Amino acid sequence: MATKKKSSNPFSFSKKNKKQSLYQSRRFIALVILGGYILINLLSWSTSDSVLISDKQIATTEAVTLNEFLQNYQSDSYERVELIDETNLRGFVVATGGTSSSFGFLDSFLQGDSEMYTVQTTEKPLQTTITDLGIDPASDETIFVASFTQWSFFVDFLINWGPMLLLFGFLFFAMRGMGKGAGALPFNLKIGTLNDQTQSKTKFADVAGMDEVKEELMEVVDYLKNPKKYHEVGARTPKGVLLYGQPGTGKTLLARAVAGESNVPFLYSSGAEFMGMFVGVGSEKVRTLFEKAKKLGKAIIFIDEIDAFGKSRGSGVGGHHQWQEEIVNQILTEMDGFTPNTSVVVIAATNRPDILDPALTRAGRFDRKIMVSRPTYEERLAILQYYLKDKKVTKDVDTEGIARRISGFVGADIENVVNEASLKLAKDGRKEITPQDFEYALEKHLMWPEKKNRTLNEKERNIVTYHELGHAVTAHVLDEADQVEKISIVSRGQALGLTWKSSEEDTHLYSKTKMLHEVISLLGGRAAEEVWFGFDNITTGASNDFERATRIISDMVAKYGMDADLGPVMYWDKDKDNYTMFKPYSEKTGELIDSKIKGYLMECYDESKKILQKHKADIDRMADVLKAKEYLTKEEFETLMEDISQADVMLADYEKLISKEEREAAKAKKTITKKKTPVKKKPLEGKKLAG
Repeated sequence: MATKKKSSNPFSFSKKNKKQSLYQSRRFIALVILGGYILINLLSWSTSDSVLISDKQIATTEAVTLNEFLQNYQSDSYERVELIDETNLRGFVVATGGTSSSFGFLDSFLQGDSEMYTVQTTEKPLQTTITDLGIDPASDETIFVASFTQWSFFVDFLINWGPMLLLFGFLFFAMRGMGKGAGALPFNLKIGTLNDQTQSKTKFADVAGMDEVKEELMEVVDYLKNPKKYHEVGARTPKGVLLYGQPGTGKTLLARAVAGESNVPFLYSSGAEFMGMFVGVGSEKVRTLFEKAKKLGKAIIFIDEIDAFGKSRGSGVGGHHQWQEEIVNQILTEMDGFTPNTSVVVIAATNRPDILDPALTRAGRFDRKIMVSRPTYEERLAILQYYLKDKKVTKDVDTEGIARRISGFVGADIENVVNEASLKLAKDGRKEITPQDFEYALEKHLMWPEKKNRTLNEKERNIVTYHELGHAVTAHVLDEADQVEKISIVSRGQALGLTWKSSEEDTHLYSKTKMLHEVISLLGGRAAEEVWFGFDNITTGASNDFERATRIISDMVAKYGMDADLGPVMYWDKDKDNYTMFKPYSEKTGELIDSKIKGYLMECYDESKKILQKHKADIDRMADVLKAKEYLTKEEFETLMEDISQADVMLADYEKLISKEEREAAKAKKTITKKKTPVKKKPLEGKKLAG
């Protein structure tokens, strides 16, 4: 069967390409005309006072003798004197009345002064200079012109009729734009990155955990695969699906997996892409995106960060603008225009579902709302194993233990930890990931990289040591506080030292006791400074601890109703981010809230000091070990809390380790080279060496 060959003519275009080429040609011609017109006027403005006056401004011309010309010059009758070709003199006398053309207002705009002149012409001898004739060559009225060139017909035409033609052309294209929508405007309306069926390779198998979320989304997949089954029973599938949750939980990955399972094109767009300099461009981009999806038949439109423009309208706060309202209105219009047989599903993602406009989240729009929460222990383990499936790890890597330690991590955090471990593996030139690599990756992700070049003096180092031990000891003593994972006095980021704590299991409900114990542990650093160095020597190192402790107590009192005097009332202001000028409670209640917050904080601070005073001797021994090693692991810290006599053993082992490392380092510096045997020189025969 003969196949139709494609035309090899490089100038052959399809119907769509011809239309685009015609539009681009028209725009190019319009820009060229506009640029030429602006250039000519700039030239005319720059030369109107220094070279020639247009013939349109010359009323009459008469020839006079040289003597008459000089007499008129001496009497200051000439507004302007021109010397052309070294012999021809022209004197300009201001005439009364008249304009340069019927469009006087245009000439006034283009040429500045539109006065009419009477020109007197004469000739001088070539050998005689104008100075000999008494004409001052330095005067502003004297102009030298190399050759006389008349304005061309084209230039005169553009000067007189160009503005009118430009105005009519602009109105013509503007009317066409109004008739065809904003699509006729010369703006970049490209929106939506298309991944077709061959590119959408992500499946639900690539999404570890989240079984409930995938089960909800399977309904969308089934509808896109078998729409007829739903149409026969009169069922209407959700027009839009809203995925919401904290950043990094896998909302975009889930949307891609839906497209991959459904085997339909995937149109990706971000909320920021709809923003434009001009009003109307954003709504036109919405129309372009939905038209593109409808032409594909079956498709998924994914709008990431929909809260960029989908904030609640009419609230008067938050800086909502007209362009945002137009985009929201256009999306609502497009979704309402879906027919029962439309096989286009819109999936949106946001981290802030509470600020979205109610019109977006009502039934018939984004009526299927799915929360993508932080992964549980089982899901964290599955995600960790998924990212490790193509990597080599040693047998002593405890993935279950790592999954327990990273409580609160989302999928993006886990992927980053595995990647950091792999980067260290490649940097060291090894092939298998070890537990030490994961320890390094976790510390770098949670506590930032070490800054060993930041040196502290002995006094500061001593304060940081007791500060961190204050956090650790109070957390270990209190039952409800999170347990210590590691203590470090090496600077990381902006912190001079860190105490890493984590929960042994996922916690969904927090009791009043747990919140108070966490505050006692947070205030343990400042309490240690006061106990060991005195109140006059406390430092600024506890500022972040105070911020976190105050936030916990404020929520406990004003948000969760955990105070007996204030009662089960929520005084927390939900609109505090909108900078409202009033509080939802009286001044008297506000004073009571402030006094309660301060009272709880002071009680927790006193409790921290009591705990540290009780363990003061043991903490002094721990400080010696921590200052020597610069860090304590969870096992080492718990060993010291149970039996402080182990401090001497740890110090002795550490000194042996340091001595061994120093010996190995010194041995490595010695270069073991084979000594070369010196070559004996033969005595010089027949010659004597000078003494």
